[in-house]
Amino acid sequence: MGFLDLLLWPFLWLVSSIMAGFHWIFSSLGMADSNGLTWALCIVGLVIVLRLLLMPLFVRQIHSQRRMQLIQPELMKIQKKYKGKKDDLSRQKMQEETFALYKRHGTNPFSSCLPILAQMPFFFALFRILNSVPQIADGSKDMPGFFTQELAQAMNEASILGAKLSSSFLHSDDTSAKILSVVLIIAMSVTTFTTQHQLMRKNMPASALDNPMARQQKVLLYALPLIFAVTGVNFPLGVLIYWTVSNLWTMCQQFYVIRRMPAPGSPAEKALEERRLAKGKPVKKMQLTPAPEDTEDSVASGGGTLSGGAGTAHRGGQRVQPKSKKRKKSGNRPKGR
Repeated sequence: MGFLDLLLWPFLWLVSSIMAGFHWIFSSLGMADSNGLTWALCIVGLVIVLRLLLMPLFVRQIHSQRRMQLIQPELMKIQKKYKGKKDDLSRQKMQEETFALYKRHGTNPFSSCLPILAQMPFFFALFRILNSVPQIADGSKDMPGFFTQELAQAMNEASILGAKLSSSFLHSDDTSAKILSVVLIIAMSVTTFTTQHQLMRKNMPASALDNPMARQQKVLLYALPLIFAVTGVNFPLGVLIYWTVSNLWTMCQQFYVIRRMPAPGSPAEKALEERRLAKGKPVKKMQLTPAPEDTEDSVASGGGTLSGGAGTAHRGGQRVQPKSKKRKKSGNRPKGR
């Protein structure tokens, strides 16, 4: 076992075991062991299981994005304060004030990357499994988990429209594999573009379209399809199926979030308010409640809260109980009375 396989061993075990489990389910339903559709459905099942396991990270990502959008006015004030100042001291102070703002409101710009980063080990594990299928089938290599030699032989013989799941655009002379790779790469690019486009067009307020985050989204809008086109030709068909289904899941998930939990001040929020008013339901806006200043409780608790139609989310997952005025007065009462 190589160093990369050793590093990915837990993910190889989980991915291979999930695929073996779904293969057993579909075989029990009467589907052929070496049918390409059977193995394609196993990969779809793998996507569903992994995305459900990563759902808590996605929820955390949504809350972090909401807080980031709500603190944009304060963030722009800091940027305006140090605009044009390029000395090291000013840059350091700007960075300190920015991170203090993030900490005070319990957000982090890197939280939005967590779901993507968490998927990468599983993605590479599937890539390693598909590349190793011929070696596992002839017995020259073992795979952790329940992915046996018999399963590898069945998968090695499986094909979709005449193309094997382990074949790729660059490393195969099969015309069917090349055509199917191009179709999947186009599908990946279209789903990613649609997701990014609806995020920018519907779920970003007008005030946020000029900040660095919005500019980054614009770059990703056109850069990601090019990245898929360049890298996708190297990946096996099974990996492209996984990638396409995962992108489709993300697109549908983003559509649901934009419709039901839109960003404050965005066109999607206005559309949600109109729908609620048409149904006679109250309109609840999500807002960031500022923390009381110049108090020890403010520093200890880390700042504001998110409140709105979906309830109230407090930093650290704990609700801060308001202090009673009577208790405060009794605490300051002079002794001896």
